[in-house]
Amino acid sequence: MFAHLLSVMIFLPIVAGLILLFAPLSRTTARIVGFGVSLAVLVLSIDVYAGFTATGKLEFVEYIPWIPSLGIAYHLGIDGISLFILMASAVLLPMVYVLFGTREKGYYANLLLVEGAMIGAVCAADLVLFYVFWEVMLLPVFFMLGLYGGPRKIPATLKITLYTIAGSLLMLAALAYLAVQYHALTGEWSFSIEKMGLLDLSGHAAALALFGFMIAFAIKIPLFPFHTWLPDAYTEAPTATTFVLSAIMAKIGVYGVIRVVMPAFEMEFARYALFFAYAGVIGMMYCGLTAIAQKDYKRLLAFSSASHMGIIAVGVFSMNVQALTGTIYQIVAHATSTGVLFLFAGILEERTRTRSINDLGGIASQAPIFALFFAIAMLASVGLPGTSGFIGEFLIILGALKFNVAIGVLTGLSLIIGVCYMLWLFQRVFFEKSKTASERFKDLSPVESLAFVPVILLILVMGIYPHPFLRKIEPSTAQYFAAATPVVAQATTVTPALAADLTTEKN
Repeated sequence: MFAHLLSVMIFLPIVAGLILLFAPLSRTTARIVGFGVSLAVLVLSIDVYAGFTATGKLEFVEYIPWIPSLGIAYHLGIDGISLFILMASAVLLPMVYVLFGTREKGYYANLLLVEGAMIGAVCAADLVLFYVFWEVMLLPVFFMLGLYGGPRKIPATLKITLYTIAGSLLMLAALAYLAVQYHALTGEWSFSIEKMGLLDLSGHAAALALFGFMIAFAIKIPLFPFHTWLPDAYTEAPTATTFVLSAIMAKIGVYGVIRVVMPAFEMEFARYALFFAYAGVIGMMYCGLTAIAQKDYKRLLAFSSASHMGIIAVGVFSMNVQALTGTIYQIVAHATSTGVLFLFAGILEERTRTRSINDLGGIASQAPIFALFFAIAMLASVGLPGTSGFIGEFLIILGALKFNVAIGVLTGLSLIIGVCYMLWLFQRVFFEKSKTASERFKDLSPVESLAFVPVILLILVMGIYPHPFLRKIEPSTAQYFAAATPVVAQATTVTPALAADLTTEKN
């Protein structure tokens, strides 16, 4: 282990991506370089995971003053919450380079840029630094979707860009509000995310700032009703771009709520928690029912991803240790299961030249290994016991019931919708009579199988033996609620039981 490990993980892919963009290299060379760099980031992430001691505080801290007069610093660090999003990014990105070798040089370069920006966002401990990486994340997605997307790529690119920029401007205003409030309280300027937790903000201005952050993060998650950019973007984007958006980038929106909003707007967050939780439940139901009506399997998976992000949002807004722990666990479970399903969708599209469910059938007999891996990822997506999805969903529902019985019940019932459309998809594509498009479908090659095996094993290990993962998450989630002040009990939407629970967890 060496110093500045997080900085290396951030800037190694960014620098390599910039070199690939401007160097006169072939597509094959760019793919090999991209795979090598992403593999190096994976090795470094394993070093981080092994050295992480789960103290509940930031670890691997790097601090360099950037603009001292304003208290802005190059400040990095990770805890049990950011660790698992970082690991998901590092583990999943190398798969893209192995599975898809037909893209242009610029595409592989942009994948490296977005990987570095995403890692930077989850490691940033300074609000300005977080905002910089948050904005940088959009640029590679803009080019990958706009240059390499499907027939309707331009409208999809404009929609996601306008949504994201609008949210980012609101976040910038809210960010400035926090800094001004901290200066008024202490007499010094600071953009430290940890120090923002010292603020005790309430009132109309605080509520406006809260919603400024929440709209930006809700767009990225996406949370109902800010999800309307998702179906077109996920469907028109190349598979690897959809994979990045769904498996990792959406989780950074959830991370922003946990890292920035919850500590800085403690009372206002509690006041509106029930409202946001219902938005999560409505999103689960709406996107799940919409998924049932889809004939395009990639569009079905897009709505499925949005539906599953709803339960992750419910976990955040349920405001207790069980739900928040389940949220972090479900972030990894969703990244591995739904992310892998999008990769499988890309393979299906490449080999059959169609995305229509009605044009496919009988693939299980043609490609048994592909069918087995798809089934494991699909069953994890619907939360089958013994897979990673079950642990996260169980903890979230447990915490949701503790927060509000109606929210907990509706969340549990909404999961049934996901079971319906995923089993319907699997039955139609893999077991019905073989169609012309799929009758010569080739099974996964040994190299492709090897790329999927680690993630499939991770899905099973996290479902069968979750303790090693929960042990690294729980101290950080407990730390969040240990810092809760009794003023939270004054929030109008917090039940007496939850208020007592927060006070108990503090003491």
